[in-house]
Amino acid sequence: MAKAKTQYQCTECGSVLSKWSGQCPDCEAWNTVTEARVAAPAPGRGRLGYAGSGATGVVTLASVENTTDERRSTGLAELDRVLGGGLVTGSVVLLGGDPGIGKSTLLLQALAHIRASEPCLYVTGEESLQQIAMRARRLNLDAGALDCLTETSVEQILAAVAERNPGLVVIDSIQTLFSEQVASAPGSVTQVRECAAALVRHAKQNRCTMLLVGHVTKDGALAGPRVLEHMVDAVLYFESDSGSRYRVVRSVKNRFGTVNELGLFAMTGTGLKPVSNPSAIFLSGVESTSGSVVTVIREGTRPLLLELQALVDTSHLANPRRVALGLDHNRLAMLLAVLHRHAGVSMSDQDVFINVVGGIRLSETGCDLPVALAVLSSFRDRPLPKRQVCFGEVGLGGEIRPVYNGEERLKEALTHGFERAVIPAANAPRKAPAGLEVIVVKTLEEALDKAFD
Repeated sequence: MAKAKTQYQCTECGSVLSKWSGQCPDCEAWNTVTEARVAAPAPGRGRLGYAGSGATGVVTLASVENTTDERRSTGLAELDRVLGGGLVTGSVVLLGGDPGIGKSTLLLQALAHIRASEPCLYVTGEESLQQIAMRARRLNLDAGALDCLTETSVEQILAAVAERNPGLVVIDSIQTLFSEQVASAPGSVTQVRECAAALVRHAKQNRCTMLLVGHVTKDGALAGPRVLEHMVDAVLYFESDSGSRYRVVRSVKNRFGTVNELGLFAMTGTGLKPVSNPSAIFLSGVESTSGSVVTVIREGTRPLLLELQALVDTSHLANPRRVALGLDHNRLAMLLAVLHRHAGVSMSDQDVFINVVGGIRLSETGCDLPVALAVLSSFRDRPLPKRQVCFGEVGLGGEIRPVYNGEERLKEALTHGFERAVIPAANAPRKAPAGLEVIVVKTLEEALDKAFD
């Protein structure tokens, strides 16, 4: 029998080291290297004791059977949108989010809908069967025939899955599972990686769809090794603003659809309800005040209207504050430098605060121009015209660069009753939409003059 060996692993990135070190050489994290004893796999079997897919050989793509992706609806339109149209047969989806945000509620609602067409299995390692039944009754779900299992051993789980052969399996959560052939505690880097590998292997070989729930760290990233996100087919993040009843599901990886797709849900007493028109939610209560700007962003396959708010006030500190909620802090500092260099607006003695209303995190560059306009509006205490939207990227030379899908953004603004749009000259449509005044700009100085006209 092979003896267990000792190795050192980083709990942040999963790197394996030959000896202990205070700092991981790969991710440069401190005090994350721990000792782990790993048992050698049995001869002739996989790492976790499960056989592989059989004999393999080199084949041509022409000989591979051409089958279309079989998708099934989850019964939640917003979740189907994020997944790219529904769950693909044989795929593995990882859903992460803060504790209590509604991950189990969302998946239980999806299972209750899919169970009507095919058998499903809900595996939990954190809750009892009584707690799951109480949640189902509270949500008024017809889940009486839903198969549930409370187990944390991955070998026992795969044995139950092989016996019942369900079409969809939910694992809540991957950090609670352990393998009997790995000598480390549940939730460790080795356990998470090996348990996920066994589940993914079973899903691919048997065309069984699996939904894995993952814990997140205090920084908002998925706990466990980074390789966990590479092994699965889709990675979804469940996000929410503190104190808000709205939940946002964002896809950061999807092999069967677009990434950065957003799905909006409202948390109610009977579960999560999809919000079909997010722009109306984000624009509710918008008033024409100084520092307020409405912009159109593009997340996934649809445009969204959001409100940006800025507050500029005299600073009494040696180093004025620069606070950005929902935006990159470094991008705000860059835009303030461009305003000073190319528009003659100095805010070296001012505190600048930026907030994206609704708790959405923006990463695209199309919000550069709205941020600059919002900051200047608050600095001069001069509101922008009513029913006006703007978008565009600001370059370091003060030029306004185009963004993608400009015409779709204009159509979305017109749908919600906006009358003016300040956009880059390169995004000018051949024919302006009826009822919408399109103002094209090429430089930041020109944009500041025309936007406040």
